[in-house]
Amino acid sequence: MTRKFLALSLLISALLLSVSSAVFASSSETEESNESPTEFIMHHVKDSHEWHFFNIGHTHVTLPLPVITYAADRGLEFYMSSDFQNHDTHLFGEENAHNGIYIDSHEHLGRVDGGSIMDFSITKNVAMMFLVIGLVLWITLSAARHYKKNGAVSPKGAASIVEPIVIFVRDEIAEKAIGPKYKKFVPYLLTLFFFIWIGNLLGLMPGAANLTGNIAVTFTLAILTFILVNINGNKDYWKHVFATPGVPAPLLPIIVVVEFIGLFTKPFALMVRLFVAITAGHIVILAFIALVFIFESYAIGVVSTLMVTFINMIELLVATIQAYVFTLFTAMYIGGAVAEHAHDDHH
Repeated sequence: MTRKFLALSLLISALLLSVSSAVFASSSETEESNESPTEFIMHHVKDSHEWHFFNIGHTHVTLPLPVITYAADRGLEFYMSSDFQNHDTHLFGEENAHNGIYIDSHEHLGRVDGGSIMDFSITKNVAMMFLVIGLVLWITLSAARHYKKNGAVSPKGAASIVEPIVIFVRDEIAEKAIGPKYKKFVPYLLTLFFFIWIGNLLGLMPGAANLTGNIAVTFTLAILTFILVNINGNKDYWKHVFATPGVPAPLLPIIVVVEFIGLFTKPFALMVRLFVAITAGHIVILAFIALVFIFESYAIGVVSTLMVTFINMIELLVATIQAYVFTLFTAMYIGGAVAEHAHDDHH
């Protein structure tokens, strides 16, 4: 089953690679020549109030997104990001304020009069999150309908994608890491894996949002794991934290502090690992693309294209590995929280 899952990952990765390499080349050639490499990279990595796909000459192909604001003296207001855009310079700023509200070049939303405002906008990452959730629901519900209609038969269509992943996560991750109580945690682990995996893969497509490279997203996933682990922690788990068995009394206060801090460092490691791995890969790919504009050389262009293709292949593998690692460590933390320990195990 592991071989089937890896083969499936490689197939999807190859399809994405063939599409992304072509679009990367076409979209990168049309970037503004006066844009600095740092601006070029950060523009593609950070979140935005509009969804920019690619350029055709000097024309920016973008999708305007809803800008939703709330202020005590103004109430709830709805706009579109195109209302704030200077179409000649493709920049945001106070000079392009709409109804007293502006979006600056750093994508910060504010008021011209300096008043406070709350931003509930559907940004590029939020829109990408909805897209990933929709795709996950479509794939899983399609597989469910297949089995509901045909019974326990050979998988076809979406079911052929979902089944090996479900079996892999259930048997190789959940059961082995959690133990006998694994069944009630399988739905959460599957949701984690599908969300991160599809988000990682789609994030490598040119013009896509850097969803899993956004620390707010990885922070939320880590918080969910933190809550689930500690809510399900049994008495042995909490005893190990606040009264660690087998530790001499003089050292117990130090160990308790270390164990308590460990409650937070585990989800923190999950958050940072996914954020850094995905963001770093995007930055490296974009940095090689930026070399073409820095040196303006055909030789550099050829070398850069080969390196981007090679690193993109690695990133497609990393996308699957990071989904697996996040799910595996979550299962291990849950397993440590629900495991029953015999008294003799502490000696």
